[in-house]
Amino acid sequence: MIERALNAGYEPISMLVEEKHISTQAEGIINLCGNIPVYTAELDVLTQLTGFQLTRGALCLMRRKNLLSVEEVCKNATRVAVLENVVNPTNVGAIFRNAAALGMDAVLLTNGCSDPLYRRSARVSMGTVFQIPWTFCDNTYVDTLKASGFKTVAMALCENSININNPQIISEQKLAVILGTEGDGLAESTITNCDYTVCIPMAHGVDSLNVAAASALAFWELGNNR
Repeated sequence: MIERALNAGYEPISMLVEEKHISTQAEGIINLCGNIPVYTAELDVLTQLTGFQLTRGALCLMRRKNLLSVEEVCKNATRVAVLENVVNPTNVGAIFRNAAALGMDAVLLTNGCSDPLYRRSARVSMGTVFQIPWTFCDNTYVDTLKASGFKTVAMALCENSININNPQIISEQKLAVILGTEGDGLAESTITNCDYTVCIPMAHGVDSLNVAAASALAFWELGNNR
């Protein structure tokens, strides 16, 4: 995960590394970081300092990049994922991993979403939060996407929803797939403003999937991997 962040141009400030990894697993990453402080200790000491067992024995403090505008993030994209008020950092990280793996070019998040660079989000994403372009957006994002030529797809359980494998949707040149918050789903105003309302067929009386699981199916069906 640290290596992916470095390769994406994030600037390292310092590292905290388990002692046994200095000349083994972490050596190459330390060399990539240049002239920064590298702090080290045995695992039990690091666990006491941080309150948890270090994942792979290393932490790296880095500077955030300035956020791009929605237009900049979407400039060269044909498939965009949008997260509306997805608050669980585990879900955010999992959705980023799905987006990167299943053909989405960019991710937009409303201001009510968990921060993708929160440690748990970044870890669950396997570092893909550093690879796929993303930014935060305001509540006018649907109009912004439409102005950029995107057709918008609301993932929602509504009477007028159409099946996710609808050929017309799949054939759209530029598509934004919008996923809502855990529990309540998308705002009614968002659904009304979108070009399509799409659902994933359910069986055995199950009404819906977890948002991260739903994103994997939606990105597989609608992403650039097809």
